Amino acid sequence: MPIELQIIRAREFVRLGAHGHFDLKVSKAVLVELAGACCKRGISQALLDLRDLHPGPKPVFSPNDLVTLVNTFREVGFTHKQRLAVLYGSDPHHRARLFAFIAKLRGWKVQAFDSYEQAINWLSGGEAPKPENELHPDKPQKIPVRKHHDLLAAAKPVPQPKINILKAPAAPARKAGPVKTRRTTSSAARAAMI
Repeated sequence: MPIELQIIRAREFVRLGAHGHFDLKVSKAVLVELAGACCKRGISQALLDLRDLHPGPKPVFSPNDLVTLVNTFREVGFTHKQRLAVLYGSDPHHRARLFAFIAKLRGWKVQAFDSYEQAINWLSGGEAPKPENELHPDKPQKIPVRKHHDLLAAAKPVPQPKINILKAPAAPARKAGPVKTRRTTSSAARAAMI
């Protein structure tokens, strides 16, 4: 019988579980409580367990709501050294992952997980999840990034097109005189005259 032995050294972290329904006001309050608990105990890792929350058929939080939640980090006392793992059971609208993505863009250490073990490993300072790379999963590729102002500086102005307006030759002058018109009648009108 094969046996696998793993020794996992986990740091202390604060775990806060949520249940019920998603709500923006309550979510802000949860972040305040979580930050307060971390600050009080001098702990810089927190786990927000959302596995008991079940999303409905429509997303509750808009992307702007998620930005509002991320903006509350500074207000509630989070620092950029602290780590927040968001653990979800199901994320059909990608709100937990979008929340983590927006937070990372703002410089916060937030990661969304669907596995408790991965979340604990990340919180304990283990390896961060590997980024997905479709072409070569073992070899990360460098992607060149160009700055917008560099492109504008290197761009040469396009010369303005030259437009030539040609004048049409004047028609020969005609003598003024009576204008002759020809009267036409339809075949039905001619038949009626006969």
